[in-house]
Amino acid sequence: MRKIRVGVAGYGTIGQRLADGVALQEDMELVGIADLAPTLSLQALRERGMIGENGVKYNLYLVDGANEAAFREKDIPVAGSFADLCRNVDIMLDSAPGGVGAQNKKNYYEKYGVKAIFQGGESNAVADVFFHGYANYEKGVGQDYLKLTSCNTTGLIRTVDCLDRAFGIEKVAITIIRRVADPGDYHRGLTNALQMEKAPTHQALDLMTIMPHVNATGILVHTPVTHGHIITVLATAKNGKKLTKEMALEAFRKHPRIRTVTLAEGFKGNASFFKYARDLGNRRGDMYEIGLWEDSIVESGNDIMYAFNVPQESITIPETMDAIRAATGLQTTREEGTAMTNKYLRIGAFKR
Repeated sequence: MRKIRVGVAGYGTIGQRLADGVALQEDMELVGIADLAPTLSLQALRERGMIGENGVKYNLYLVDGANEAAFREKDIPVAGSFADLCRNVDIMLDSAPGGVGAQNKKNYYEKYGVKAIFQGGESNAVADVFFHGYANYEKGVGQDYLKLTSCNTTGLIRTVDCLDRAFGIEKVAITIIRRVADPGDYHRGLTNALQMEKAPTHQALDLMTIMPHVNATGILVHTPVTHGHIITVLATAKNGKKLTKEMALEAFRKHPRIRTVTLAEGFKGNASFFKYARDLGNRRGDMYEIGLWEDSIVESGNDIMYAFNVPQESITIPETMDAIRAATGLQTTREEGTAMTNKYLRIGAFKR
């Protein structure tokens, strides 16, 4: 079977990881990446001979407005224009800044008949389906334009969907302790301070968009850290059913994209996960799974409460690979699609 040809628009924090994710999928071909300026990320890629993950060459295409001379000055090879890239792919993964993706859809994707998947920063209106690999995979099958949930919403839905499929969930109340910026970002100056955001959070609203049968609300607090968010969830089952710690833990342990951990093991907080991923030798210190503390699972009457860590730079990559599979029809069910993504990204290998 012919491999699905994929392009990536934007080689930033998410775009780099999307390219790596595609390079690891044996039934996909990374045709190229596209960007505007010779960023440090592209300069680092040039030092590697334009070779990315899995020994794959990352051909670079320039978007409109790019100064090709600036790339020549940095000795970064250019394969062609953004239009050239779009003409040679089956699907584009758009990780351009919010709003740019909608323009790319209008000016390129619709023009060349190319399917596209947009990241969480884009408006929901850009897509046919607001997508999550586990919660509504089938809705994305055969669609032209899908939009992924944000990093926090992606991890949140993994856990709520896990419990919902096992026991049926009626409502959730969430608290998000949110990292203020990605490592290397300087555009936010929050230091030695926490900052509240108006409730309810967009993550709660987004969860209800994808899982309309669950009533969700939430609070978000910005924190001056860069490695990961921490989310707490209070979940209520349908019909007053009691959820025990043992029930929840058994369900979480079965989920390939949820890594259950304990404080006694040394997982004291967000930084512990980042260090562990580096010690595993994971590229850029990434981790595709969320880390859920067994110690945090507590019963509150019939409800259950728990907390987990979200590796914000890499968590949406598996669900984006799921989206490629759904949109192109590689697999038509969530079980088959997520299983193939997990296989190629080696997700859940630690459980075996």
